[in-house]
Amino acid sequence: MKVEAKLEFQTSTAPKTGADLLIELLLEEGVDTIFGYPGGAVLPIYDAIYRAKNSIKHVLFRHEQGMIHAAEGYARITGKPGVVIGTSGPGATNLVTGITDAMMDSLPLVVFTGQVARTVIGTDAFQEADIMAITTPITKHNYQVQSVADLPRIVKEAFHIASTGRPGPVVVDVPKDISSEILTEVVKDVNIHLPGYQPTYKPNPMQIKKLSESISKAKKPVILAGAGVLHSHASKELTAFAEKHQIPVVTTLLGLGAFPADSPLSLGMGGMHGTYAANMALYECDLLINFGARFDDRLTGNLKHFAPFAKVAHIDIDPAEIGKNVPTQIPIVADAKVALMELLKEAEKSPDCEKWREKLNQYKKDYPLWYELDPSGISPQWLIQAIHKVTKGEAIVATDVGQHQMWAAQYYTFNKPHRWITSGGLGTMGFGFPAAIGAQMASPESTVVAIVGDAGFQMTLQELSVIYERNLPVKIIIVNNSALGMVRQWQELLYDNRISESLLHTQPDFVKLAESYGIRGAKIDNQEELITSLPELMAHDGPVLIDCRVLQQEKVFPMIAPGKGLHEMIGVKPQ
Repeated sequence: MKVEAKLEFQTSTAPKTGADLLIELLLEEGVDTIFGYPGGAVLPIYDAIYRAKNSIKHVLFRHEQGMIHAAEGYARITGKPGVVIGTSGPGATNLVTGITDAMMDSLPLVVFTGQVARTVIGTDAFQEADIMAITTPITKHNYQVQSVADLPRIVKEAFHIASTGRPGPVVVDVPKDISSEILTEVVKDVNIHLPGYQPTYKPNPMQIKKLSESISKAKKPVILAGAGVLHSHASKELTAFAEKHQIPVVTTLLGLGAFPADSPLSLGMGGMHGTYAANMALYECDLLINFGARFDDRLTGNLKHFAPFAKVAHIDIDPAEIGKNVPTQIPIVADAKVALMELLKEAEKSPDCEKWREKLNQYKKDYPLWYELDPSGISPQWLIQAIHKVTKGEAIVATDVGQHQMWAAQYYTFNKPHRWITSGGLGTMGFGFPAAIGAQMASPESTVVAIVGDAGFQMTLQELSVIYERNLPVKIIIVNNSALGMVRQWQELLYDNRISESLLHTQPDFVKLAESYGIRGAKIDNQEELITSLPELMAHDGPVLIDCRVLQQEKVFPMIAPGKGLHEMIGVKPQ
């Protein structure tokens, strides 16, 4: 029997505190949801949340890692900063993985951590941790509040920094005596003045002209679309630009959905497990136009062999990324949307690259993604295709990290932006399920599917409580191969089949586990049952956990081994 807890709020005539001011400031920033977990150092803030009645929604998670990944999922879908509150010491340090994940994947978060009172900072007080020192290298900026009068300025700056330029996480450390201080007079009308932080949105006109001229002369141009296209909401402009000049498009892992996968110009995902056509386009091109991707190692492979024949144009709002990994001949510091709008105005002729498109189309025809369908069990690639079919390709998909992540990226093709949530840079196991919770809260009417591995899911499965309490209809699909699948694959291919601690010999009964939380569960271990049961399970109006037992020995192909170039893929065709 489901029990719904209700809080009865009491009217208080107590004087306003720093914590009350903080909640008011969050409401002024348009915050509607807080992902949090209380503790001693944030009790004044939670008391203020209690006094705020129903003006702001607080979601109680069961672990700080779960709540910050949920905030990431919320931020990925809405584009608004996800707001997190955690207590001092272990509460704050439990947030470090999520903060780092958001930093690497450019997700806007504003994270409020409690801190011991200013009078005992530096004395190794109970639950004291130097979160400022800990988070300095993993945040876009961080603050420790030293005066309650500084709160309005700090909160306003935090949201501005997190959500402008290249998005990222900002930490605000709030000592307990600040949040409990009784207010006398506070000036809330503050102006942001950050002379050292002035993101460049508009591109240099001369560089735009230079790129346009290079495009008109190119014979083998290719566009690389990264997450920056999604952050700037430039998918429409990117599509118009590619179609105007008939330039093929490769997407990064985090850029999936930035360009419609069903377009004839789409080559699919590039990188370690990208398509043959995409990787060969990056290798053979004579002009590479990068919109909002940071040329990370999983995309480029061995840099000696990355785009060796190409003039490189890199459009990025973060100047630090341009030229960092790949020499760039046409650097353009700008917002992707603004840059594309300017490029669309240019009158230069389109490139003569019909033969290039024909060659790449032949690559697509000759070397498609492949797998061998085994009737004795469930092929994980086929499972992803089945999910795509049942959801009509319209679902928001969140994944953990590993083989299932790559299969989802390969076989759940996205034609619309903001449907794909994954941990790209940090590669965080346990990310997918709580990120799906945040996505469902951000988009209540959408079908949200968490495609997770059996290992990663066990790192944050306690958040099943959250989807039960709030009846969030997240569909959890465990791609269960009883292994750390990608670790096992590397051990087989790169370590002479020395399988060391990558098989999971003991697993919980995931169906009983789901039912113990009050959630519907199902186990599927053959194709016929999947075909029969999946549509009905996905149509269920509440949360569902589906334990899909897939073939353990399946590998993710194609693959570029560490140290190899994009043209040195293995597993391009069946052996």
